[in-house]
Amino acid sequence: MSNKTIRVALAGAGAFGIKHLDAIKLIDGVQVTSLISRDLDKTKEVAAKYGIGHCTTDLADSLARPDVDAVILCTPTQMHASQAIACMKAGKHVQAEIPLADSLRDAYAVVEMQKQTGLVAMCGHTRRFNPSHQWVRRKIVAGEFNIQQMDVQTYFFRRTNMNALGQPRSWTDHLLWHHAAHTVDLFAYRRAARS
Repeated sequence: MSNKTIRVALAGAGAFGIKHLDAIKLIDGVQVTSLISRDLDKTKEVAAKYGIGHCTTDLADSLARPDVDAVILCTPTQMHASQAIACMKAGKHVQAEIPLADSLRDAYAVVEMQKQTGLVAMCGHTRRFNPSHQWVRRKIVAGEFNIQQMDVQTYFFRRTNMNALGQPRSWTDHLLWHHAAHTVDLFAYRRAARS
């Protein structure tokens, strides 16, 4: 295992970008070297708070930097595929928040670019790391649980377009496409435990 620091650019300084920045502070060997977001003044505020030396409104600026090894995309869903592809074309590993894309065609394009480059390209399917989901999966692997049926019920009480911090969003989320990504991944994660 290398002791090299992983240098990350984070695109999207909104609600989920802040969650990533807070989490990265707790991880040794990871440093955010560049912050990208739409509003430069707000981006500068967040960069100052987290000690990030470079900020910009243009992803290409960060992709050109030699002190960026990987990019985390916390941008609007509609931008994920094209940005993920741009990151890999620039030689950067990439992690996109869910969903990877808002069309199957664009998701396949990201997968194709990953195959061409061999870089790490991943999607933020974080629920599989939840201890309760891991516990269930271990029970399936051990043969103690057998899957009979998988059901999910999700309730949303949002009546306005707000982000996870309760602030107005500047873009519209694909509620079903976005949140169903978690469910599809959890089902695949549990089903794979049976193999």
